Amino acid sequence: MTEQRRTALKVLQSLDTRIEEARERIRDFDARFEEVEEPALRLEGDVTTTRGRVQEMKLEERRLELSTEEKRTRVQRLEERLGSVRNLREEAAVSTELDMVKRALQSDEQEAYTMLDQIRKLDERLEELEAAYAEAKELLAPQVEGLVKERDEAKANLAGLEAEREQFVGSMDPTELRLYDGIRAGGRRLAVSELTEDGACGHCFGVIPLQLQNEIRHGTSLIRCEACGVILAAPSPESAAADVPAPEAVERPADEAVLEEEAEEVPVEAEPEA
Repeated sequence: MTEQRRTALKVLQSLDTRIEEARERIRDFDARFEEVEEPALRLEGDVTTTRGRVQEMKLEERRLELSTEEKRTRVQRLEERLGSVRNLREEAAVSTELDMVKRALQSDEQEAYTMLDQIRKLDERLEELEAAYAEAKELLAPQVEGLVKERDEAKANLAGLEAEREQFVGSMDPTELRLYDGIRAGGRRLAVSELTEDGACGHCFGVIPLQLQNEIRHGTSLIRCEACGVILAAPSPESAAADVPAPEAVERPADEAVLEEEAEEVPVEAEPEA
């Protein structure tokens, strides 16, 4: 595993991390859209429910209207029949049926009037809801437009990263690439980890044997951590520099500092008079 290949694996891992972050960002837009559009969606649901209820009530009102017309026709026929009865028995039967149909007609008419009043109120409510929904959509339009633009930019960024990765892996060693992809295929996001300054795995912090540390630092072979399975790589110059402690100020010996202080405190003797 050469130094170039170590760098390639770490660069690929960094690129994959950015791709995962870009995908998560795009997935988060669904929740953001729901949050922004929630007031309008709630109004839209109310509009749909009310419109459906109005439609059902109009169908019911139409059924009552047909039933009323049928009973009116029947009442008219019974009244005509009542005028041509031949005996009291037939007259009583026709009168009884006529009274029953009239009561049913009266009930249907009352129910139809009630239904018409409910339909009128629901129509007014529907108009109010539709106006509120239109206003909410108009107010939310700039926010939604901004989210759409932001999401499109995120998708374009993801497409660019995926294209960059596809081009990058074309120059990598196929065996190492398969190993790397196999580690990440298990759901792990970290496939390559650098050694720490004291020779431990940077992922699980398990201590690596000295011989393997030397091989990793010199890039002689591809070595995986026996504890967690990640591919081990030598620390990058930036990481090594970050681990080096900052130089402290050089302390002078205490005796030297005391002598200097005493020298500053000795008064200057006056010259003898002539």
